[in-house]
Amino acid sequence: MSAEERAFIGLGSNVGDRERFIERAVEALAATPGVALVARAPLYETEPVGVEDQPWFLNTAVEVRTALPPRALLRRLKAIERALGRVDRGRWGPREIDLDLLLYGDWVIREPDLVVPHPELARRKFALQPLAALAPDLVHPVLGRTIAELLRRLEAHDAKGVRASPRPERRP
Repeated sequence: MSAEERAFIGLGSNVGDRERFIERAVEALAATPGVALVARAPLYETEPVGVEDQPWFLNTAVEVRTALPPRALLRRLKAIERALGRVDRGRWGPREIDLDLLLYGDWVIREPDLVVPHPELARRKFALQPLAALAPDLVHPVLGRTIAELLRRLEAHDAKGVRASPRPERRP
């Protein structure tokens, strides 16, 4: 195993009991050997992107310390999705649970099946908002801007809704 890295994972759900799916995914992630949950952002309700005729999402993000290499962490995220019953409804379609590897230390990986930082991160308010709640001063390793800066720039021209969930926050 490699040295531990700080990683950020985005979570989202818009099918069924959204909060329960997110909670179960966080629990499964925290129970993963080689992964320690450090912090968890509040829940946000967000408008869907891509396919807009679907329910709003609940989104959050978690910070972990992990000894798993990026590809192994991604495999674990996909295994959690499968274990929680995610159904493939096509790109940007509704989903029970979605886990995205947003950042892995300051690593930059460009491979066909693994891209870190997440290639859409700077264009997704639903990912930046919870990430900014955890690490506003974290610098995007490719764009050289903080997460807070990226969020401010996006908010200036993105009308998509992101609002704090009325549900109470949960901490790790």
